Order: sequence, then structure tokens, then C-alpha cells
Amino acid sequence: MEAENQYPFQIDLGNLTAFNPHHQFPSSLSSREDLVNECLQKGIELVQFIANELFNRPSTEDRDGPLVKLPPPTTKLPREKHLPKPKPPTKWELFAKKRGIKNRKRDKIAYDEQTGTWRRRHGYDRANDEDNIPIIEAKMTDEPGEDPFATRRANKKNRVEKQEKNRLENLKQAAKVGALPSHVQLAATTLPITGTQAAPKKITKDDLGNAAGMAATSTASGGKFDKKLAGEKPAKHQGKYRKFLPVVEGTGIGSQEKEQTEKVLNRLISRNSHEILNINKAVNMYNVKREKKQKGQRGKSSSMSSKLKPNKKLQKKSLKKGSSKK
Repeated sequence: MEAENQYPFQIDLGNLTAFNPHHQFPSSLSSREDLVNECLQKGIELVQFIANELFNRPSTEDRDGPLVKLPPPTTKLPREKHLPKPKPPTKWELFAKKRGIKNRKRDKIAYDEQTGTWRRRHGYDRANDEDNIPIIEAKMTDEPGEDPFATRRANKKNRVEKQEKNRLENLKQAAKVGALPSHVQLAATTLPITGTQAAPKKITKDDLGNAAGMAATSTASGGKFDKKLAGEKPAKHQGKYRKFLPVVEGTGIGSQEKEQTEKVLNRLISRNSHEILNINKAVNMYNVKREKKQKGQRGKSSSMSSKLKPNKKLQKKSLKKGSSKK
């Protein structure tokens, strides 16, 4: 305790850590066990010091117990990753800065003039949707015979393509500086996660064939009913083919199915033979069947012997011609 008063602990409640910078291990510790015990003893003292400081702070009562609000941490811990590089400004950001344009956050809900209700500005069932307008008013600048709905769809398609082109240009500029977004870094195969550009990997002919085969067999039919391109080779089978034994019995491979079935049945019967087979009942059934078979053979033999014997029937002698009864 005197050492604690002379050299107080340094505590950082924001990180719940405490350490004694003036502690030194005595030279009398010879074994590893003594060193472990000394470390445990000092660790218990540090944890007790942190607990005392926590209970001395103001707290609020809760059903789970008192709650203490921790102060901000004072110890600066090092980062695992390097600091992200600032992204270069886009063309629009440079133009807005030059003209003094400030970004104004718009509401997520907008007023729909057609229905007279408030709807979401973007997404499904949005307000002022161009696709849901049944009638378009003609303008003086419209050319005769031109479909306004087709023109509106074409303009929308051009806007989307222009936005995508600008987005790709911004990503190229960010890639040069090494400040690509994290999701783009993970999706890119030629760029590592650190953001530094690496040499592109050369794609071989086998890689292209494997990719084409995976794409061709990704349908429900496994590419059976898909149209083949000119000069396209059939996809290579990546896995193993399943081999089935023939159903018809025969010699060689044809008898393997029967042998496998007999092996499985013999295993099941040998494991639980005392539960499956009733020996007394089986012997009685065998004796009954044998007696019935013997009786049937005796009956057949007697009927065959009776058929082989000549039939002796009494017949009246026929009268001669010209004779009459007296």
C-alpha cells in the first residue's frame, strides 16, 4: 500500500484500463510459477483500483443495477489500418465550388400534382412519375408526327447513361489517387483492398472457357435448351458423373446390385436377429408348409394312379339281327 501511495496507478476509465509505470519485477523470482503468481497479484490490484474508481463516480439506478457513464478515453490507441486517403472532388463538386452552389437537402416526400397527395420522392409509387402520365401537353417546339412518350423515354435513357459515365470517370480519378470506396475495392478483382493499384492478371484461354461453361450451365436446364454461338464448344463437365448399376440382373456388373442388397439385408438381420426373427414361429410355419406340401404330393400321386388304371364298366350284350325276345 505504501508503494501505491508513493507511485499511484495511472487509470483510463474510458478504456477501462489501468497500469503502474513504476512497477519492477523483483530479481528473486527464479521459476515461471513465481512470475505468474506475481503477475496475477498485480493484475488483481489493478482491477480492484478500477472497480473503486467506478463505484466512486455518480451512477443512476436501473433494474439491472447501478449504471455509470464512462468519461472519454485519454489513451490514444493505434489504428490497425492506415488512415483512408481523402477522395478527390468530382466534376460536379468542382463546378459547385466554383459557382458557389451549396448542397440543399431535399425532403423525402414530395407533392404529387396528379393525385393531390404527398408521396415519396424516389422509388416505387413516387410522386410525379413520368411513366404514369396518361396525357402530355403539346408544346410549340414539338415536331409534328413525333411521339412524345418515346421522346421522354429516350431522354431518360440518355440521362441514365450520362450519369453512369460520370460515375465511372469519378472512380477512375479516385483509383489514380488510391482512394476508391471500400465496396468498389472488394468488388474489383485487379485491385487489392488497400487501394493500391496492382498489375492486372492475364486471363488465359482456360479461364475464359471455365467462365463460359459456368454461365452456360447456370440455367435450370443446365444449358440444354440454350442457343449455342457459332464455334462454341460444349462445356466441360466439372464434377464427377454418377454411376448407377444396371437394373437387369446378369453376370458381371449385373449381379452387383443384388449382392449389395443382400449385404445390407444380412447386416440388418445379423445386428437385430434376436428382435426380428422368432425362431419358434419360423419352425412351426416351416413344418406346416412341409406337411401341406406332402399332402398335396400324396393327393396328386393318388389321382395319377387312378387315371392310369383301366375303367371296367358293365355293358349289355347287343342282340343279333333277326332275333326277338320271347
